[in-house]
Amino acid sequence: MRVSVINGPNLNLLGTREPDTYGTETLAGLEARVATWAQNMGIQVSLFQSNDEGAMVEEIHAAADDDGIVINPGAFTHTSRAIADAIASVEAPAVEVHISNVMAREPWRASSVLDGVALRTIFGRGVVGYRDAMRLLVNLRVPSTTIRYGPHPENVGELRIPDDPTGLVVLLHGGFWLREYSRDTMDSLAADLIAHGFASWNIEYRRSGTGGSWPGSGHDMKSALDFIPQIDGVRDTPIAVIGHSAGGYLALWLSTRADLALTVGLAPITDLEAAASQGPGQEAATDLLSRGAPSVMTGGRSDIFLLHGGDDQIVPVEHSTHLEAAVRVEIMENMGHFELLDPSRAHWPLVLESLTSAFS
Repeated sequence: MRVSVINGPNLNLLGTREPDTYGTETLAGLEARVATWAQNMGIQVSLFQSNDEGAMVEEIHAAADDDGIVINPGAFTHTSRAIADAIASVEAPAVEVHISNVMAREPWRASSVLDGVALRTIFGRGVVGYRDAMRLLVNLRVPSTTIRYGPHPENVGELRIPDDPTGLVVLLHGGFWLREYSRDTMDSLAADLIAHGFASWNIEYRRSGTGGSWPGSGHDMKSALDFIPQIDGVRDTPIAVIGHSAGGYLALWLSTRADLALTVGLAPITDLEAAASQGPGQEAATDLLSRGAPSVMTGGRSDIFLLHGGDDQIVPVEHSTHLEAAVRVEIMENMGHFELLDPSRAHWPLVLESLTSAFS
């Protein structure tokens, strides 16, 4: 698999240019990280940076036969129809990346001429956004169909169905309900489920800034599950839900439904009061509580299986160990928060076994 990573104007100044906004990683350091991530994913990567619009257009043309393009156009994001036309003119799918949270800065930065030609935009995750963009391109090798379940632009999900699926697994991503985190974080799990005979539906929902938080996010989840009987190929299969972090909170909230065979929480947030008192989710948890979101998840009708990394520094392991409703809790040693999104890690066979048991 070949991927071209193209960086635009002023990105050669990374590390010295506005470090409070763009971080202290230099372009050389970023490219070294990208090369390592690419090697680990089995990607042959090419790296390019230019302050010249025409040179970027030529590089996009040269990547026409690649399997994907990762592009950070810098300020050309907002002005360059030429770059947008170049991306539209090649078959290689493109993922737009921005290191900073462009949606939380000056209003003009929220507008991109690549909207509609780039496959997806990843922003506000720092330099790891490049890793996530390459991972998204890798997972395109397992085809999906985008299914809309509601009227809001965010009410969509990627559906993957193998022949004769054993059941349907609905995936709910985390990110503390923040707009910069989206369903792409669950793509690797979604793609791997197909290899084991499970259909997967990787759901997007409204987050803060898009009408979400609470109760919007919860309502979207209910709407998605209510829509399943309208989807050919899975309407008569048993259903399980897997949620990571904030998505785990939503999954547990859904566990009261009678139509769920299993609820799996991967490092789930189970106590908003605790989350509001410490950790990176303090602001989001406080906001949800102010909007009337349930403080503590107590579980429901479906069996609940929780897995948590023993080294998780984002959501403390007590969120899983203190939930009495869980029929099974596994603490994975030497694993942190985001390793649970990697199907090659030791926890994933346990999840697959639990799905097989629940669907039998």
